[in-house]
Parts: sequence; C-alpha cells; structure tokens
Amino acid sequence: MTIVDMLARHKRVGTTRAWQPEFFRLPADQKGFAGLLGSHRVREVCDTIDQQVDDLVATLNPALREDKPLLDGIAAEYIGGVPLWQLGTWVFYPWSGRLVHLLPRDDFRLLRTDRNRGKISREEQQHLSGRRIGIIGLSVGNSAALTLATEGIAGGFSLADFDTLALSNLNRLRAGVHDLNVNKAVIAARQLFELDPYLDIDIYPDGLHDGNIEQFFTGGTGPIDLLVEECDEPRIKLAAREWARSCRIPVVMDTNDRGMLDIERFDLEPNRPLLHGILGSTTSADLPSLTRAEVIEKVLAMIGTISPKLEASIPRIGVTLSSWPQLASGVSLGGALVADVSRRVLLGELCESGRYYVDLDDLIRDGLSADPLALAADR
Repeated sequence: MTIVDMLARHKRVGTTRAWQPEFFRLPADQKGFAGLLGSHRVREVCDTIDQQVDDLVATLNPALREDKPLLDGIAAEYIGGVPLWQLGTWVFYPWSGRLVHLLPRDDFRLLRTDRNRGKISREEQQHLSGRRIGIIGLSVGNSAALTLATEGIAGGFSLADFDTLALSNLNRLRAGVHDLNVNKAVIAARQLFELDPYLDIDIYPDGLHDGNIEQFFTGGTGPIDLLVEECDEPRIKLAAREWARSCRIPVVMDTNDRGMLDIERFDLEPNRPLLHGILGSTTSADLPSLTRAEVIEKVLAMIGTISPKLEASIPRIGVTLSSWPQLASGVSLGGALVADVSRRVLLGELCESGRYYVDLDDLIRDGLSADPLALAADR
C-alpha cells in the first residue's frame, strides 16, 4: 500500500459529520458504556469528578474554605456512598474521541457559572438558562456564540450557516486547521458542547432559506427568544427581520467595523420598520430584482457610517482584494458586545432599539488618556 493509498484510507469524508455528544449515566447505561470503552472510539479519558465535587462543595460553602475536614465531610455526604465512577454523567465527544466525566447538569452549571456571581445572580443565571438564542452566520457569529455560551446566557441555541471553514477564515474565526472544510454551524455546535454538553442545540447546515426559516424561528426543540444576525446575504438579513418582527423577537447585530451594534426590539415594537427604517419600504422580496450595484448600495446603507479603511477597501474588492476585510480583534469585540447586550435584553435591563458604536479608534488614541492619579484621588 502506497502513502497515497494510506492517506486516502484515513481521509475525512463530508462536511457535517458528528456534532452531538453521547451521554452515559451509570449504572443505567452501563452496557452501552462498556461497549464504548471496548471499542476503538475512545482516544482519551478525562476524569476529574473528585475535584469537581470538592470545587462544588467549596463553592456552596465559601465561609468554610479553610476547614478542609468539614468540607471533606460535606463532599462525602454529597457522594452518598456511590462509587465515583458511577457519579454524574460521562460525556463522549465522537469528533475528538474524548470521554469526559462531569457533574450532573444543574450542579455542573452552578459551578461553571459561579464566578459570574456579583455581576449575574444565580436567579438571573437560572432565568437565562431557560432562554434560546438563534444565530444566523457562524463566521463572525462564532465569536458571539462562544461568548454567549461561556457566560451562560442561554440554555439553547439554533445555529444556521451553509458555509464550510476555509483557510482564509482563520484570520478571524476561532477554529483549528483540523476543522477545514467542516460546516461552520457544526464547528460552533461542537465548541458550545465542549463548554457545556447539556446545552440544547439545533443546527441548520444548509443555512437559512425559505424552506426552513419558519422552523428556525418557531420549531426545532423550541422557539427562539432572541436573534443574533451575522449573515452576509442581504435578502436573508431582511427576511430574518421580517420573521423576527412577525414573531415579536428582538434582533441584535454587530458589523465588527467601528464596533457598530444594532438593537431592534420587535418584541416591544411590533410595527417597527426594519433596520430602523434605513431601507424605507424595501422588503426581502424586492432584492432579487435589483442589480449587483443596487444590492451593494443597500448593504452599505444597512451598515451606515463605516471606517475610513473599510471605505477605501470597497472599490478594491474583486480587484486587488478577495473579499471584505475583517480583523479578529473587531470580531472578538463584536462577540463581547452582542453577548453583553443580549444578556441585558433578556433580563429586561435594556429596552430601547438603537444603533451604537464602540469605536476603539475613536475611544483609544493619543491625547485621550484618562489621568490615573486624578482618578485615584477622586475615589
């Protein structure tokens, strides 16, 4: 067998492969668990359940952190004589071959998000865990998805993207070279499940289109409570807002240029014009009849005031530039803005629609620094 033959034998086939973890709760699933362990699918076992129990007990009893014997007693009571290997849940990730031992869902989430407390209360965290967020576009949207999940802002996600990862995406999208040619919704789902395997996730690897848009908003394992719109297709941008408005769902969007963030509270303003009325009466049905130049004009109107560098780049796209320029720093900032605003919208702390700019070029530049000594003296 030649090297080429051996490579072909191991080559990955397809772009949507496994993206859901497998769960084993013992002793009920012991037969299937033994079968998994006896197979060649498991490449690595991560079992830190004893440390997780200790961390959970210490987290629930912060005043006892220095009293190890007492904490050990509480931990033993929590375990209740159950063999450690049967405690909690074993989670198998088929795409990586990793088998991970974790606390049960509620204790896992309480411990994983405990350091949010003081900024997000446990009651607020519980409320957020019952929400579902839809994300359209998982290139720029990947950063938002990861930040939302890391902060525990939703317990369910619906992810839509038809595209696969290309090497040129890795200047801004958090993924590895082993993810090349994998669907972006699959990549995001895997990453979210690796943060919290108990999440409820639906994926739409064909992207959003007329045949599945109703399912995306109202079907699956539940209707969405908030939409994060990060797609490139102008018609889908409008169609998604039309559906969000009809379902009274708020929409959040960032452009990662000038730190621009849009909030459209269709839940509170069901008659609100799309994109703040920027496009007038234009609907998604109007766009297919427009010329390319007219569509670009509509897109630029959607974005609004852009940075000088992006403005200078637009005439070069398709000539000396392959596509719109985007930076990882702008995408990361956008993910943070989307997560922060989505949390406040879902908690009822932010009720107004509007367009906002967190333009770092404008906010952080020579001559604008605060005086640290003066600020310290004012405290």
